[in-house]
Amino acid sequence: MFLLKRDYSNKNFIIKGFITAILLASFMYLSYFNIEYKILNTILGLFAIYFLLVIPKKALFIAGFLSGVLWCNWMAVSLQYYDLTYLAPVFIIGISLVYALIFYLFALYDRLTFRIIAIFAFTFFAPLGFNWMKFELIFVDSYIGITKEDFLLILFSFYLIIKLKRFKVLGLLPLLLTISLGKGEYIQNPNAKIHMPQMDIKQSLKWEKDYQKILHEKNFEEIQTAINLKKDLVVLPETAFTTVLNRNAHLLERLRDYSNEVDIIAGALYVEDKQIYNASYHFSKGEIQIAKKVVLVPFGEEIPLPKFFVDLINKVFYNGAQDYSKAAAPTDFIIKGEKIRNAICYEATTDKIFENLGDTQYMIAISNNAWFTPSIEPTLQHLLLKFYSKKYNITIFHVANGSPNRIYRP
Repeated sequence: MFLLKRDYSNKNFIIKGFITAILLASFMYLSYFNIEYKILNTILGLFAIYFLLVIPKKALFIAGFLSGVLWCNWMAVSLQYYDLTYLAPVFIIGISLVYALIFYLFALYDRLTFRIIAIFAFTFFAPLGFNWMKFELIFVDSYIGITKEDFLLILFSFYLIIKLKRFKVLGLLPLLLTISLGKGEYIQNPNAKIHMPQMDIKQSLKWEKDYQKILHEKNFEEIQTAINLKKDLVVLPETAFTTVLNRNAHLLERLRDYSNEVDIIAGALYVEDKQIYNASYHFSKGEIQIAKKVVLVPFGEEIPLPKFFVDLINKVFYNGAQDYSKAAAPTDFIIKGEKIRNAICYEATTDKIFENLGDTQYMIAISNNAWFTPSIEPTLQHLLLKFYSKKYNITIFHVANGSPNRIYRP
């Protein structure tokens, strides 16, 4: 009888952890299948947070591990391009164990008040510099607000519902304050008419020397299309030119010539003082402005560990390649008299790139999602860009290789 009870107990916390993880990730996978009903996301999101508050400590560990799998499995897709596919299971398990430990710590002192404080504190925390697991993001396509104040009110509401012996309905009052039905402040279109070509170049081809000329000519075809359409600006994705562009005199000269007819923003590598940068190049009237990436991708462009481990990992797994360097602050391009903030892929989904916006109302974000397709990554990025557009009341023009281009309005 004792063994049967223990077996039932084990199954019980595994099931509760599994359900919690499914609820936490449901908004993302529903969006992947183009199922975006606000009422459904509202209900599932609220249940997800409620379960985080009430399930047993052991179930939290399971929920964290499975959440790591559901939210982060796409990271392993890019390993194939480094001939490291065999590490994919180890990579996913390692990341998932980090989140399992974090979720377990939510109940380190197993009291409701502590769990609420710990869960709210997690919204300020980015494990190893990776901030894409955001509990506020769960409500980006719902009737619930996405601010930290809204999230705190949700936690407080559930505290009252759980703790009140009578009049539990009073616990719904804080929840009512989080309801968001409207949109942000209306922002007009920018002065510049923008051409956003849809690119779908496979990552396996992108850096092949034999394919480089074909790829670069595709870029020039799109630039000519923008001119024919009488656009003011053409935006090409991250690393659209697979070369150190500032050291390629031929390409620079052609781009300068074209920029007398249309402004061009294109992604490419930039090398300066033996430092390598992932950069955006803005060509206008024969002039060039460089915007270096500010926030690098953890474990992709930089290893967020002490230098000894950085050197060891780069030597063993990346043939001694060095981490990318980064700029100290974001860059704004001036196009048709307006400031437009530059962002390159991952940094467009971090708060740092939105610092000191001032009167800047527009952002151009470029990505190369071919690294991670097919996977959930483009969907998660899409939801994060929608989140940050609302949070900072800014219109984001997202041009990507390997996933749909989109415009995000507050």
